[in-house]
Amino acid sequence: MSKLHLVFGGRVSDPQTLDFKDLSAIDFVGLFPDYKSAEKAWRSAAQRTVDDAEMRYVVVHLHRLLQPDDAED
Repeated sequence: MSKLHLVFGGRVSDPQTLDFKDLSAIDFVGLFPDYKSAEKAWRSAAQRTVDDAEMRYVVVHLHRLLQPDDAED
């Protein structure tokens, strides 16, 4: 199985959390076949908004959700 990774971000109510303010405004960066390419996309998206403390981007390991017993990257 592919080790799918999702990268997305948006405006959060508190920079210490992942409580997104407006789910309809989420920026879906994309799906990636490996962590390395997902991390590269995450860094690029996060760098574009580095001066906005309320913007937060994350990498979700979708393969862990699909097969939780297979937790290694």
